[in-house]
Amino acid sequence: MLRDDRKPLISIVTINYNQEKVTCEFLESTRKLKYKNYEILVCDMASRVNPAPLIESGNYPNTKVYLSPENMGFAGGNNWGMRMAKGDFFLIVNNDTEVTEDLLDNLLQPFYQDPEIGVTCPKIRYFFHPEIIQYAGFNKMNLYTGRVEGIGDKEKDEGQYNIPGTTYAAHGCAMLVKREVAEKVGMFPQSFFLYYEEWDWSARILKAGYKIWYQPSALIYHKESMSVGKENPMKVYYHTRNRILYIRRNSNFLQLVAFAIFFIFFTVPKSIITYLVNRQFEQLRFFLKGIVWNLYSSSQSPV
Repeated sequence: MLRDDRKPLISIVTINYNQEKVTCEFLESTRKLKYKNYEILVCDMASRVNPAPLIESGNYPNTKVYLSPENMGFAGGNNWGMRMAKGDFFLIVNNDTEVTEDLLDNLLQPFYQDPEIGVTCPKIRYFFHPEIIQYAGFNKMNLYTGRVEGIGDKEKDEGQYNIPGTTYAAHGCAMLVKREVAEKVGMFPQSFFLYYEEWDWSARILKAGYKIWYQPSALIYHKESMSVGKENPMKVYYHTRNRILYIRRNSNFLQLVAFAIFFIFFTVPKSIITYLVNRQFEQLRFFLKGIVWNLYSSSQSPV
């Protein structure tokens, strides 16, 4: 448990991939943070244009840019950043977000009160619809269908989710993780690359005996879908691939069989018909590609 008089170093880790202007908007928002004992690691994933000159010209406090020669994805890129970070805590945060001034203070507060808390998560609202909630915790994933239900998503924030408490998973958009958790549990599973990796990590964190805590007094705004469009073939591919991969890694035999039946006889026909009707042939190709990947790939991965 932390002492109230201690100000631990927080390492803010964010990924940049061909979005240096968006990243600069995020960094500009960090100037308002009241909590000052932090460092920012901008981890660039082999962008077409080197973002360092633009970012460094902004003179953002405590900020360094790290250039990877390859795109390691969300999972690998954040792991890379955490390995370089010096902090007692890691704030994993999307570059397409803007922070509020009390974000770090409020995310830290639960750690002072309960040593079993390993991760805290803020309330997330949509940046372009600032009164609308994106995340106020997650319900338990349905391991028979692989479906996830976010609490409060698309609802107007009228204080109905202002009670803090445990939740079933952290949101990849923003989470504050105690270093001890990464050292004992490991980091993101890198084979996921993009999407569902926070669910897999959350499952391992909970299994290790830590709590994941939703902290509604902490607030961040998310510019949802600026990184990957909602119908982008890459998103279709990784959502399909990793939905199956997550179930393979985290379900028992009966759950896996039930999921396979549901997926084969409901999800596959429905998706094929939808993509054909909408003439989304590229999306269909990547949907099928995501399925095939699981037929030839191990469910295990380095963490």
